[in-house]
Amino acid sequence: MNKAELIDAMAAGAGLSKADAKRALDAFVGATTDSLKKGNRVALVGFGSFSVSTRAARKGRNPQTGQEINIAAKKVVKFKAGSELGSAV
Repeated sequence: MNKAELIDAMAAGAGLSKADAKRALDAFVGATTDSLKKGNRVALVGFGSFSVSTRAARKGRNPQTGQEINIAAKKVVKFKAGSELGSAV
């Protein structure tokens, strides 16, 4: 499912116009992004939770040359599915 299909499904499921569903989805994505940028966790009971984790720096290998390279540390977003989502799938 892509973003347009999700907007259509949200509009149909909630009885909204597609424009309203798009604004609601954009607001959700924006609020989630802002919260994760601040290092907070976003939990949706039954669905799952988003959190930010730090991945340590490590050594890697260039697959074309075999040369060892350094991979910098970075922050990554993690999603853990909730129990209701896990049992539904």
